[in-house]
Amino acid sequence: MKRSSAALLPGILAVTALTSLALCRSNPSYPDSPQHREGRFTNPSPRPPMGFWNGLKLTWAFLFDKPTGTVPDQPVPVRTLTRADLDAAPDRSLYRLGHSTILLKLRGRYWITDPVFSKRASPVQWAGPARFHAPPIRIDDLPPLAGVILSHNHYDHLDHAAVMQLASKTGRFIAPLGVGDQLIAWGIDPKQVDQLDWWQSTVVDELRLTATPAQHFSGRGLTDSDRSLWASWVIQDDDVKIFFSGDSGYFDGFKAIGDAHGPFDLTLMETGAYDKRWAFVHMQPEETLQAHLDLRGRVLLPIHNGTFDLAMHAWQEPFERISALAAAQGVALTTPEMGERLDITAPHAGSPWWRKLVAQPSPDKRMAAAPKTE
Repeated sequence: MKRSSAALLPGILAVTALTSLALCRSNPSYPDSPQHREGRFTNPSPRPPMGFWNGLKLTWAFLFDKPTGTVPDQPVPVRTLTRADLDAAPDRSLYRLGHSTILLKLRGRYWITDPVFSKRASPVQWAGPARFHAPPIRIDDLPPLAGVILSHNHYDHLDHAAVMQLASKTGRFIAPLGVGDQLIAWGIDPKQVDQLDWWQSTVVDELRLTATPAQHFSGRGLTDSDRSLWASWVIQDDDVKIFFSGDSGYFDGFKAIGDAHGPFDLTLMETGAYDKRWAFVHMQPEETLQAHLDLRGRVLLPIHNGTFDLAMHAWQEPFERISALAAAQGVALTTPEMGERLDITAPHAGSPWWRKLVAQPSPDKRMAAAPKTE
């Protein structure tokens, strides 16, 4: 598997280069955005450069020096969902479908965040990080959606196949600046697309959605780095507020969001795919907990974990670390299984379902461990 991964790398790079080149040719400017400078979006604090050699060493480690245990050895438990299940569920229900894909039922309508349903989080479906589990429900079985909420354009958050399949059953795509233009370039009707800068809001079906800052980056290839914006989101249904972090490193923006929009009934917080080598753009669990406190969150739901192998830590480590930290600081935590219903206004604690699975002993079986999905 190590040799085959290396052999596939040139093909993947070629595809991403062609894709990003096409995007850059049509990339518009955003003169009114404080985040847009010299053709690219920026964080309030500059991102530390990785450097060529550090980047090369990191790529080598991913391909040839993966530690054991980054993929589960047994199937991840999934509670299969049907359309009837969703229609029968009370309002203000939430379902984790995997990674950062969350299905929400609010005001009798359905919303989904960062929908990723493909087998691999990759520009191609014959190589790249494969799912640990199938989605609890197929796109064809989803009810009509009021909207799709997107945080940024990385492959584990913006799935081209899913977007195109959802277009016919979705009222609106709510996206950060530039991501909306990417959707339009793919053929999505511009009338379906709302794209917002940080601190801008839109109201859809009486639900208020506000794009808020995040400390991250964007890009789907070799030449389109930071050509589109990244964001977190405030989702407000009357007196109920939900925070969706997208991807972010820890920064003082969380406190600013908490001061402006908190407190939050539920925070959906990135907790996974972290590493000290890229701490600026992905939080360690300790930082996730602090961000939740900065936001003045009531209950924390850790996301961005349990579906893809995107880092060097054991696959179940994010759950263990955030559980221990929350217990030590008296923070309410919920860890539902994939497909398990959660009441947004009174979330149950969930269970340590990941402890039932044995970590995989060899990284050579990483791709084979993923189940086939449609």
